[in-house]
Amino acid sequence: MTVAPGDLPKALHGLASASHLSESVLLSTCNRIEVYAYAERFHGGYADIRELLAVHSGLPPETVADELYSHHDAEAVLHLFSVAAGLDSVVVGEHEILGQVRDAWQAAQQEGTVGAVLDPLFRRAVEAGKKVRSTTGIARGIASLSHAAVALAQQRLGTLAGRRVLVLGAGDVAAGTLKSLAGTGAADIAVANRTPERAAAAAETCGGRAVSLAELEPALVAADVVITTTGATDIVLEHSDIGDVMARRGGAELLIVDVAVPRDVDPAARELPGVTLLNMDDLGEFVQQGRAGRTQEIDAVQTIVDAEVERYLAEASAREVAPLIAALRARADRVSTAELDRHASRLTDLSEAQRAAVEALVHGVVNKLLHEPTVRLKDAAGHARGDRLAEALRDLFDL
Repeated sequence: MTVAPGDLPKALHGLASASHLSESVLLSTCNRIEVYAYAERFHGGYADIRELLAVHSGLPPETVADELYSHHDAEAVLHLFSVAAGLDSVVVGEHEILGQVRDAWQAAQQEGTVGAVLDPLFRRAVEAGKKVRSTTGIARGIASLSHAAVALAQQRLGTLAGRRVLVLGAGDVAAGTLKSLAGTGAADIAVANRTPERAAAAAETCGGRAVSLAELEPALVAADVVITTTGATDIVLEHSDIGDVMARRGGAELLIVDVAVPRDVDPAARELPGVTLLNMDDLGEFVQQGRAGRTQEIDAVQTIVDAEVERYLAEASAREVAPLIAALRARADRVSTAELDRHASRLTDLSEAQRAAVEALVHGVVNKLLHEPTVRLKDAAGHARGDRLAEALRDLFDL
């Protein structure tokens, strides 16, 4: 289901052309694929999104439907703010997700698929994510997927000091992995990537070395730990590839931590003697073990998120009220002007001053009648009562 960065514009335009979607943002990370949309009709919009994901993944729509979850209105806002805050991540409080939410929003801006609804929503979500990290300790300790991958390897081996580590990939997760490896005392850190220049640049950040794909098999034979992070859409290390490597290792065991989505390593490789293959599920279990000690921070973050969501919803409701009030006053002005025009022949004997007084009287009465309803509507904005009043106003005056 993952949408690669290069495929994101096409996917966004696919959403933009859907019948029931007005705005959309697509967030695709190593642990989630989510579409945030402003839909004209809920069920129609849901079907449009399901269809796009089915076409993209090459899966039957009914198979995709079994894996979907959905939130709408206030629950959707709460979900996005929780994601940006790191509460919905494998590594609670991770800092990478905030940048990924921002990138998804900016990509949608560039493709023109966000507007008056999703643009302010994502702006406030990113602001809330920053506030959470600056005012709580949620990001202390293991605060990224890449950091967790290195910590899991350390737990399994006792230490990485003196070990030889091979990292596949040179993207953001690889960069975080190399940063975490720098302080472990690893004897050798090698980076393999299909682009030699990127591999060299990544290796330089941790005092490691780059290896070409032609040197990948010897590097695998020499490594104690392999951490895979590529963005490849197909398996990079097949069962047979690892089997050939293990045959040349003289019985030495190999730990592989696969944090790529889609997977870099054939899951069947875990059946090979001497191979320990860990994936995102193992990483999730490892991180969950340390979550209990951070409960107090999680509660503090949830309090901030709830307050930020409530503030956003109040502001969003107020934004919706302003044009409604403007429409009501415009309707009243049209009615007043039409009535004055209709009775113009009866006012011909009046002087300009008298005619102006009559017009001021008519408009004044209308404004007095509208004053109390508009004040009450503004005061109630952001609450359920405000929504009820707004809906009643739309129905009563056909706005």
